[in-house]
Amino acid sequence: MKKILTATMAAVLATTALGAAGAASAQSRGDHRYEQRQDRQDWRQDRRDDRREYRQDRRDDRRDYRQDQRAYARWQRAERRYSAPRYVAPRGYAVRTWSYGQRMPAYYRTNAYVVNDYGRYGLRAPPRGYQYVRSGNDVVLAAVAGGLITAVIAGLFN
Repeated sequence: MKKILTATMAAVLATTALGAAGAASAQSRGDHRYEQRQDRQDWRQDRRDDRREYRQDRRDDRRDYRQDQRAYARWQRAERRYSAPRYVAPRGYAVRTWSYGQRMPAYYRTNAYVVNDYGRYGLRAPPRGYQYVRSGNDVVLAAVAGGLITAVIAGLFN
């Protein structure tokens, strides 16, 4: 009888210990799931913040780009007039008013008409691949390769 009682007590103790361990592991598993859910929510929040920062950066870039484009407005009136040597149009051409989008003939883009000392006349440095060309009292920002006019600064010279 002692043996049966001892064996029963051992079985009850073992079952209780296993039950407590099972409950503890279930509880820790539940906490683990909660932590995983929190981690996922934090990760989503971080991604959302990253997207917002990216959009903000792109918005700032667009704003900077627009300001740069305004600096090379298509048609501008010169704020100050400068004295320069007398203008002589290329042979076969008359003085004319140019506008945005037109193409200048190649003869205008020779060294006789290109304005290399743009800083002296209060002009910004031309972008790569462009040059300032004098036409009458105006200065035109044109592409070096094709002569496509990007901007016209009217009345820069007397």
